[in-house]
Amino acid sequence: MADERIDLEQIRAIAHLARLRLADDEVEPMRRDINAILGYVDKLNELDTTGVEPMTHVAVERTPMRADEVREQRVIERALGGAPEVSDGSFVVPKVVG
Repeated sequence: MADERIDLEQIRAIAHLARLRLADDEVEPMRRDINAILGYVDKLNELDTTGVEPMTHVAVERTPMRADEVREQRVIERALGGAPEVSDGSFVVPKVVG
């Protein structure tokens, strides 16, 4: 029966490993919740998945790819174009550390 899979001591051990502090009144509800989850997983294990392809994601869409082409980029010139002062291809900023 699913309700008896995980006992209170196992819940305390799991909480310790997960670095969770459970008050004494939180241990039993946590045990019930985890056992309910395990019961649900058992129900899923009953499904016949013969012929079902494994997948890594529910969406079958692919990321659109663009052509890989070399283009000249003038990013530095554009970035520095709006700077109040430039020196040797870099922004000039006021000294802030004495």
